[in-house]
Amino acid sequence: MVSRITKMNPSSKLKVLRVVTTHECVPWHMGNTLNRTTNDFDVYVAGQGVSAYANIYPDIKWIDLKIERQFSLFSDLSAILKLCWTFIKIRPDIVHSIMPKAGLLVAISGFICRVPVRVHTFTGQVWATKQGIARLFFRTLDRFIVSLNTLCLTDSPSQSEYLYQQNISLNGQPLPVLSKGSLSGVDIERFSYDRINADATKLRIKLGITESDFVFSFIARKSKDKGAYEIIQAFSELLKSYSSIKLLFVGPDESNGELSKLIKDNQSVGKHVINIDRVSNHELYLAISDVLCLPSYREGFGSIVIDAAALSIPTIGTEIPGLVDSIDNNVTGILIRAGDTNELIATMKSFIDQPDNAKSMGKEAFERVMRFFTADILYDSLRDTYVRLSSKKE
Repeated sequence: MVSRITKMNPSSKLKVLRVVTTHECVPWHMGNTLNRTTNDFDVYVAGQGVSAYANIYPDIKWIDLKIERQFSLFSDLSAILKLCWTFIKIRPDIVHSIMPKAGLLVAISGFICRVPVRVHTFTGQVWATKQGIARLFFRTLDRFIVSLNTLCLTDSPSQSEYLYQQNISLNGQPLPVLSKGSLSGVDIERFSYDRINADATKLRIKLGITESDFVFSFIARKSKDKGAYEIIQAFSELLKSYSSIKLLFVGPDESNGELSKLIKDNQSVGKHVINIDRVSNHELYLAISDVLCLPSYREGFGSIVIDAAALSIPTIGTEIPGLVDSIDNNVTGILIRAGDTNELIATMKSFIDQPDNAKSMGKEAFERVMRFFTADILYDSLRDTYVRLSSKKE
């Protein structure tokens, strides 16, 4: 029933099975953890297409298991059966899910199979921008996930507080967070300006960005939820007053081509917007940026924010759960009201007019990352949580 399992060797270590919905989140949200966790645990990762990373993380055992992101009764029941079969075959000590659909299906199957320790991490709520019955339904599912698991975490304190206000809690208290937030922290060796400076310079030249250009970057899914339309609108307005600015517009287009057409139809904007699909080396794009822009409507912690901070890049973000933790307002970046394009324009303009602010905030952002958000700090907290929960089950 499980389509593929690779490198299954016996081990005396605790067995940890991480489950995701789709493979795309593996390097983004789990990579730093996977690079460290095999020293302490016998680790498996299951999800749709995850074995694509078998060569990158050779010490992990990969299980391809189809999980649909959208609701599908037949497919979801099939996935639950496959998960149960996987639990029976592997007999994990700990199962840990991220992403909404994986969280729901793993909570059900893990409870059925009585996996000793069942953990889920909330990274943002699909119901946050919904209304009426849809909001109630998905919020109820999150409560159900909490009820079936040994422990549920969130990736930021404000996310925990938001859920607490929505009556989603742990024994009447906000759900716990690893360290100060984030899923796996920042790999400070990868996000080191000294290490990537030469490659970043080559990229800048290749993209036609001059030293006199002030560069904003948007590195996220190009969707309404991420504020992609607002950043294009704000940047278009800024071009009326500033000619030496560029926008790195990086990420998969989830607008059915609307955003690309919007850029192409306005030739003056198109000359200044560098429109790029998903990349695997986003650290280079951050390294040639002056300010990261993330005007999201809903977010988890906002890992891209601390990636930028590790390269001394400040962020313009929104006052929403998650980003209020990854950005220290007016210190490591600036928070604005979600959906307020005029405020976004004014904030971007302030950085262009006072470029030293970007440098000083970037310095503060770097120092904050080193205090709270390195990959080692986050992994130590996760490892201690696994060990503590497992010892209680003995």
